[in-house]
Amino acid sequence: MHILELFKHLVESKSETPDDGNLLDFIEKYLADFTAKRIDIEDTKNLFIYKKFGEGEHLCFAGHVDVVPAGEGWSTNPYELVEKDGYLYGRGTQDMKSGVAAFIQAVSEVKEFDGTLSLLLTSDEEGEATFGTIKVLEYLKETKQLPDAVVVAEPTCEESFGDAIKVGRRGSINGYLTLRGKQGHAAYPEKSINPIHNISKVLGNIADVNIDDGDEFFSPSKFVITDVRSGMQVTNVTPNELKMMFNVRNTTLTTQKEVTMFVQKHFSGLDYELKLTQGSYPFCTNTDTKIVKSIDKAIEKVTDIKPKHSTAGGTSDARFVAQFGIDVIEFGVKNDTIHAINERTTAKEVKDLYKVFKELITIYEGKK
Repeated sequence: MHILELFKHLVESKSETPDDGNLLDFIEKYLADFTAKRIDIEDTKNLFIYKKFGEGEHLCFAGHVDVVPAGEGWSTNPYELVEKDGYLYGRGTQDMKSGVAAFIQAVSEVKEFDGTLSLLLTSDEEGEATFGTIKVLEYLKETKQLPDAVVVAEPTCEESFGDAIKVGRRGSINGYLTLRGKQGHAAYPEKSINPIHNISKVLGNIADVNIDDGDEFFSPSKFVITDVRSGMQVTNVTPNELKMMFNVRNTTLTTQKEVTMFVQKHFSGLDYELKLTQGSYPFCTNTDTKIVKSIDKAIEKVTDIKPKHSTAGGTSDARFVAQFGIDVIEFGVKNDTIHAINERTTAKEVKDLYKVFKELITIYEGKK
């Protein structure tokens, strides 16, 4: 298949999380000369497929074949790749079947490589991700097959193709705070403790406030309040307690300890309970590593653009890769319509991404 024919097949295979749309079986057949291992768990489908060409380093391309639901209001069929006004429309065109198509085609054409090339694919990145990439990595650790470097082909570019790669991601700390008071009659406020009044004195000092100053790669860790609720929906009773939820997209400079200390500082003297959970942990790949330098050269060779190194955005499966001490970066097409109605990319971006990955494989091997 040509790269765009492959891309069309992927987009038109409906694979809403955790359904893989039979794509992992298709990829196994497409890369028939690679060795495949399926690590399916419950309703999540996972594939690790590799080819050892030599005794050198192991370079892995990772991604997901699942997509979010299409939603209503599309101008085209979301599960048909439609070319219109210079764009290719379809669910997953940006996130991330363009990336998957590009690296499948790139590795399928490799004849020589001084090491191992592999793909790691899951059908549950857009969902809970409990049985997806993390389970494959655990298997690879057990079997001593962990790669030296991983490229996750998530959409990363901002204004033009080639302008940004992700060298890291922020973490995500979720907070649940209960502020206790003493219920009473609104006419006798002196006999009660109103948690709404108490938090009103605090909110201005915590809402949208930076916990750290960030650094070269990370914007500051910001305290973002997402929900505040209290009361009995009556006008004559003050509430007994108040519940607040918040999120901190944290840098490597802030941990749960710093968030706890921040809350303690501002809620000192108040009766409260705090619970924190961590959805993901921050990481940053050293920009002097081989994989970062190689992808930079490959992008510049294809696009004449020197990409910036970014950590912006939400989370991806790269966070799991980083936990295993593996150098990981992300690079893909523009991400301006991901998860949106009428998601779209261009044929040129898909073809250029394939070219970048072809160049990357050669550069990483040390032949350029």
